[in-house]
Amino acid sequence: MKLRIAPGDLTETAVDAVVNAANSSLLGGGGVDGAIHRRGGPEILAACRRLRETSLPEGLPAGQAVATTAGKLPARWVIHTVGPVHSTREDRSRTLASCYCEALRVAEEIGARSVAFPTISAGVYGWPMDDAARIAVETVRDVSAQQKTGTSGIDEVVFVPFGTDAENAFRAQLSD
Repeated sequence: MKLRIAPGDLTETAVDAVVNAANSSLLGGGGVDGAIHRRGGPEILAACRRLRETSLPEGLPAGQAVATTAGKLPARWVIHTVGPVHSTREDRSRTLASCYCEALRVAEEIGARSVAFPTISAGVYGWPMDDAARIAVETVRDVSAQQKTGTSGIDEVVFVPFGTDAENAFRAQLSD
């Protein structure tokens, strides 16, 4: 699995699946979530509403992932995952790592060969950027190492950091 950085606008990334840093309601929000819903159009919201009416009536729990159509995005699918809110009192890094693992598991299930990730939980959820990038890269590398012993169809993971701080944090992690 190839890992690379493509700073910029996640909603313009041409991959099979774009990961959405969603909120548990799956009904849109701010940041990455809002941008994906705005650019992708009403098809994404309609698919999320169907999930809420059927398999996810209580919403999507943190650390889990689910796929929908990508609507008008250049991707085929959106994989929604809910990151944890950062806490100085409780270590929630496993939940954050689970977002990346579960998104990759869902990507494999739907047949995605390329996946683009935003920086999950580092926006309004307050996760320190350097640590968020470390967890993202380490987790994807771990999944990639496991892939070598098994079979997977995911060829490429693209980290799409937004802003200079995020880009620098991911570059530092990928250069290690």
